[in-house]
Amino acid sequence: MTRTLLLRLLSNIRHGRLVILDRDERLELGEPSGISVEVRVLDRRAYRMVLRGGSIGLADSYAAGLWECDDLVGLVRLAARNVGGLDALRRRLAPVLIPAQRVGALVRRSTPARARRDIAAHYDLSNELFAGFLDETMTYSSAIFERPDMTLREAQEAKLDRICRKLGLNPGDHVLEIGTGWGGFAIHAAGRYGCRVTTTTISEAQRVEAQERVARAGLSHLITVLDRDYREIEGRFHKMVSIEMIEAVGWRNLPVYLRTCGELLADDGLFCLQAITIDDRAYDVEKGGRSFANTRIFPGGFVPAQTPLLRLTAKHTPMRVVHTEEIGPHYATTIARWTENFRAIGLPRLREMGFDEAFERMWRFYLGYTEAGFRERRIGNVQMMLAGPAFRGENALLRRAAGGRPVSAPVEAARDEIEEQPRAA
Repeated sequence: MTRTLLLRLLSNIRHGRLVILDRDERLELGEPSGISVEVRVLDRRAYRMVLRGGSIGLADSYAAGLWECDDLVGLVRLAARNVGGLDALRRRLAPVLIPAQRVGALVRRSTPARARRDIAAHYDLSNELFAGFLDETMTYSSAIFERPDMTLREAQEAKLDRICRKLGLNPGDHVLEIGTGWGGFAIHAAGRYGCRVTTTTISEAQRVEAQERVARAGLSHLITVLDRDYREIEGRFHKMVSIEMIEAVGWRNLPVYLRTCGELLADDGLFCLQAITIDDRAYDVEKGGRSFANTRIFPGGFVPAQTPLLRLTAKHTPMRVVHTEEIGPHYATTIARWTENFRAIGLPRLREMGFDEAFERMWRFYLGYTEAGFRERRIGNVQMMLAGPAFRGENALLRRAAGGRPVSAPVEAARDEIEEQPRAA
């Protein structure tokens, strides 16, 4: 019954073709033009898991080895091109779903202790694992490929350098970084620009590794690595940066995160926020939703959207947006490079690290799913420059330093709209 129902739903596929091989059957669904993907069903329990569990069921059934696919990225891209009807349905159901999501968020309040557990579940898995597929800088965020022939390390360093230039770093600066990772930005900023960096992480594995990397780079006199939640930081800083850490905050805590950043930033300071984003129109229905990403990969995680970020910034902080740059297409290339490196690790080596085949398959699905999201523009990535109320720098200077584009008209319009609203004390 579940197989029949799922196949009936899949019969409406457009913009590509899905071939399903199931025992001695070959089913061709969709259109011959566009993306073509072949799925081989190895165990029919997969139909029930996918129909009942959505993205969680799809990921779990793949991790369990119930089906194979010749192109995971292509499969998710094909799904993304056919999800319009589901998106419309979810928007219609939003008035019903959102109150329940708010209740769920209250039950699962993001305290510092819970945040540490959620972060540990992903980032404390194994430094050796991450070193196996990241570049030498151990940077776990979107690179920027200024040339197609760039190595992953060169592209990551280009991204880090772009952030440093946007901030206008110099030896007299003291930078606060929220979300250390493995120390890539701190080492780059201190080593190449001579500034001091105070960086904080609540991942024990990352903190230990970052401190060792800082020491090996001979930069311990410039870099301080803290073990503190962002809500526990004290002081005022003229330069701040947070690179793809906001996704771990959770939608309910976005006002707290932004308000805290506004309090930490000096009145004439600059703050570079790099964030993965979703389409504004999907924001309300995604809040509090359960997906394989925020249950199997990033517990408690949530991807924000640009317009809500602008509104919350205006409502809860004195900061203004002075520059923004969309770098999402670079993320698809970044993840493709990570996938190549992850496959090269191989299952025998992963087993030596303590991971089984189900983990290896889940992570292959995670990487393919995410790459497809960026290629289809379901998700994006933005570098947003926020300034304190006394900042009087020119946007043109930021653009020349960064090689980026000016703040777009829609963003300017959204900022004008939200600035008319009173800001909470």
